[in-house]
Amino acid sequence: MRTDLFDFELPSDRIALRPISPRDAARLVVVRPEAQRECEDRAVRELPELLEPGDAIVFNDTRVIPARLSGRRLGRGEEPRIEATLTRRLDGSRWRALVRPARKLQVDDVVRFGDEGKVCFLGQLDATVAEKGDGGEVTLAFAFHGPVLDQAIEERGDMPLPPYIASRRTPDERDRIDYQTMFAREEGSVAAPTAALHFTEGLVERLRARGVGLHFVTLHVGPGTFLPVKAEDTADHHMHPEWGVLSDDTASALNAVRQAGRRVVAVGSTSLRILESAATEDGTLRAFSGDTALFIVPGYRFRVVDVLMTNFHLPRSTLFMLVSAFAGLDVMKRAYAHAIASGYRFYSYGDACLLFRA
Repeated sequence: MRTDLFDFELPSDRIALRPISPRDAARLVVVRPEAQRECEDRAVRELPELLEPGDAIVFNDTRVIPARLSGRRLGRGEEPRIEATLTRRLDGSRWRALVRPARKLQVDDVVRFGDEGKVCFLGQLDATVAEKGDGGEVTLAFAFHGPVLDQAIEERGDMPLPPYIASRRTPDERDRIDYQTMFAREEGSVAAPTAALHFTEGLVERLRARGVGLHFVTLHVGPGTFLPVKAEDTADHHMHPEWGVLSDDTASALNAVRQAGRRVVAVGSTSLRILESAATEDGTLRAFSGDTALFIVPGYRFRVVDVLMTNFHLPRSTLFMLVSAFAGLDVMKRAYAHAIASGYRFYSYGDACLLFRA
């Protein structure tokens, strides 16, 4: 399909720079493609009454690491500033990262991360450029290893806010709480599974009281989630692989839900992608552990997920293509136009959609 079919105009004042408080006070547009009234304005806190007893809701329990590091190159005369975003752990001491300006780095250069003079329990955090790839990607070999390295990154790093927020304000301590879901458990993401940011303990209790089952998967979100599709045709776009896990127990529980005729509700595109990656042709879920590069565009046949809760996404992004596949491209364009006209807040810290499958 042509990429420009997934374009739309969004006024810059619709981009949320902070989340609403409390989290479940966010607005929720309910999209039912087959209904006479396609779009219905609700609130996230009303989610329990929009689901049915016996439905299963699936969350991504990944935890965002403070993956954005600032430092300077040592040696070779001038010591330029270097910004790095960690994207994938390779082993106990090595990470893949996106750096800028990449032209200032060569293999074997040493980068020292952190502000000079900052009190840091572990002292300096140095990394050597072990490999250099295309598009600003490098492999960094850190001087620390394992849990000690994790602690150093925690002390030195900032939360990796998406570019549309980070370009308009500096990440701060509030983001360490705001940009983390209440379910965050398994460290490894460099972006939050943002649909789950709307959940609170009270909302979860009301879902359980409604008879909705709660289940968890893991998908470590990579930086590719923010990138627009540059190819003119979706067939020429290649997804960045992301690592995920679906346990055997969760797969069995969700299979039982489907066999009972109830619905699987994915919270976020990441939960949906790991479920669809783990499904057989007939929709049976199997345990899964590994990379997925599943790219969903209109024409995809969904095997498992019946309902999707998700935030509003960037034009020309793989995520807007995914929701268009789920509910219909024309339906989603009308839903986004409704949301813009109605003052909904967009993107990671914004409001949400509840989509019923076309």
